[in-house]
Amino acid sequence: MSSQTNELIEILRYSREYTKFMSELGVETAEPLVEIEPPTDEPESPAVFARVAPPRLEPQTSHSGQAPKSRVTPPAPPSDSLFGDLASPQPTFAQTKETLGDIWKDIGDCTRCGLCEGRTQVVNTHGNPKARLMFVGEAPGADEDAQGKPFVGRAGQLLTKMIEAMGMKREDVIIGNVNRCRPPGNRQPTLEEAAICRPFLFREIATIQPEVIVVMGNTALRNLLEVREGITRVRGKFQDFRGIKVMPTFHPAYLLRDPSKKREAWEDLKMVRDYLDRTPPPSV
Repeated sequence: MSSQTNELIEILRYSREYTKFMSELGVETAEPLVEIEPPTDEPESPAVFARVAPPRLEPQTSHSGQAPKSRVTPPAPPSDSLFGDLASPQPTFAQTKETLGDIWKDIGDCTRCGLCEGRTQVVNTHGNPKARLMFVGEAPGADEDAQGKPFVGRAGQLLTKMIEAMGMKREDVIIGNVNRCRPPGNRQPTLEEAAICRPFLFREIATIQPEVIVVMGNTALRNLLEVREGITRVRGKFQDFRGIKVMPTFHPAYLLRDPSKKREAWEDLKMVRDYLDRTPPPSV
């Protein structure tokens, strides 16, 4: 049998094992075996949990003096390392004695930026003040501006379904935004508007001390983590924010515009769910 035939057999066996491995992970469309960095910020191909490296071809020592053959080393199965350190992270926020009510009283009928001119009311963070899980979005929309609570419109209804799919209830978590006033026409908040409002969000996080924060969309991502990459490049991988695990994912409003991305967002939330299930709550 020629060396070319042997090589072809190894490649076919390699491909079968790689395809089986990806199938077991639930990936319906596998990515190319050689990863090519996309030239733009267009959404990437779906990936479950994290981008998985294909199996390695390692040389096999030959005792006959013949050219060494290649053998396939099957990839290791997913492990707890996908979640990072499973020990409860120690937030580096200084322990604060102020309550959420104290922060909201300080915010008051805010007029610190121009968004106050077009809003109906300030929309503060809402939910369980002792939640292990926090969701952070961009800014209120029309429904939120009218009702005074974050994520109550169509995007909020989808977020509620996503939370329930994780085996939780909306009252188990806490939800907020980078900005508390609705921008005109639901436009993205400016850098100045976000910079003025963001410190109040940080104070809330210091008070709540959540174990995981899910940041939804580019605005929340960049204001919390101060990264330049877009959400499509960093989603699905835990990040760190002052000792708190952060999972970036798509904003529910974006999922309403592009339902094909719901699967990827669900994979992100499953990672969060599994992490919280595997990690004991911090002792009080």
